[in-house]
Amino acid sequence: MDLTISELGSINSADRVSSARVTSLTGTLAEKKEKTDGTLFDSVLNSAIDNIKTTNNYLSDMENEYISFALGETENAHDLTIAMQKASSALQYTVAVRDKLLEAYREIMQIQI
Repeated sequence: MDLTISELGSINSADRVSSARVTSLTGTLAEKKEKTDGTLFDSVLNSAIDNIKTTNNYLSDMENEYISFALGETENAHDLTIAMQKASSALQYTVAVRDKLLEAYREIMQIQI
């Protein structure tokens, strides 16, 4: 197989173009991965913040129901019981998630490099 000098030049230039193209694609993929990772972390963090706000709302509702029941403004004990159960369940869930996150953090910190 005999190649002329002009054919070798075209192969060489094609090689440079394709390697430049691969480099740009690799960079683009790396940037998308970084954006995806940031978006994933942001969504998890926002979800955790929303769950904490929901827990706080349930605790506030429970306190309001307790105060109104204690003052005699309401005679319905069912609303108080429901509010207390919601607040208790939400608080237990939040504490369990916090404990798991702290446990995972401690394990990561114990990894030796």
